[in-house]
Amino acid sequence: MARPHVYRTEAIVLRRFDLGEADRILTLATPRYGKLRALAKGVRRPTSRLAGHLEPFVRSALLLAIGRELDLVTQAQTLDAHRRAREDLWWTAHAYCVVEVFDQLTAERQENEPLYDLLAQALQHVEQEADPFVAVRAFEVGALSASGYQPELHRCLGCQETLQPVVNALSPPAGGTLCPRCGARDETARPLTVNALKVLRLLQRGDYATARRLRLAPPLRREIESATAALIQHVAQRKLQAPGFLAHVRQTEALGASEALLPTSQPGAAHRQPPTAG
Repeated sequence: MARPHVYRTEAIVLRRFDLGEADRILTLATPRYGKLRALAKGVRRPTSRLAGHLEPFVRSALLLAIGRELDLVTQAQTLDAHRRAREDLWWTAHAYCVVEVFDQLTAERQENEPLYDLLAQALQHVEQEADPFVAVRAFEVGALSASGYQPELHRCLGCQETLQPVVNALSPPAGGTLCPRCGARDETARPLTVNALKVLRLLQRGDYATARRLRLAPPLRREIESATAALIQHVAQRKLQAPGFLAHVRQTEALGASEALLPTSQPGAAHRQPPTAG
């Protein structure tokens, strides 16, 4: 039987970069074909029928033609526009955190439908929450598990003993937690408080409904965010870019709130674009 020249798939746009005068190369997340790159010809022209369906974070049904180097997007129909994530910088920054994690944990053409489903769900959660902090952390922990890198959070990876409710340690190179004694001998280990460990375990169980109701103090939020970033960056072997952009957006939001109390002549923070999609 001859190999089909076209195929259909659902896809989420992870990133894109311009090619020539009117084309774009897209990096797509798909349920059956994993992460793939595809060419969208003429998509930057005002008359393009594909343009609105191939924006970052958009989930679409695509028809692609198999190409020699890159497959070609020939049809697209939006399934979930994620308009809030594309039009408001606060949600844009959180959505970038989610898609970058998927991008870094996934090899091209490596099928991982559970991880794709987590991505689609996470983008919905990000848009639905006034504060998407837990939505992003839940995806990060779930993505590690779905990618085969589930961290150990219940026993010490050094002595194999069950962790006690004290300040333990987290070692990304070891793949999870260490007791205080073993952690003291590991130069890569960082302290992990009791409450941070509880939240990470809750997220690992996939109990988002409970996790989203938690009220986390700023120091605890920073600890959890730092822990998940360290685990992901160890697996990806590169520093993530989106968290830095999110930190800038947070700073700008805080500055904007304080400047609302100042005379209008006070200068505001410089606008910063999302990480380049190259």
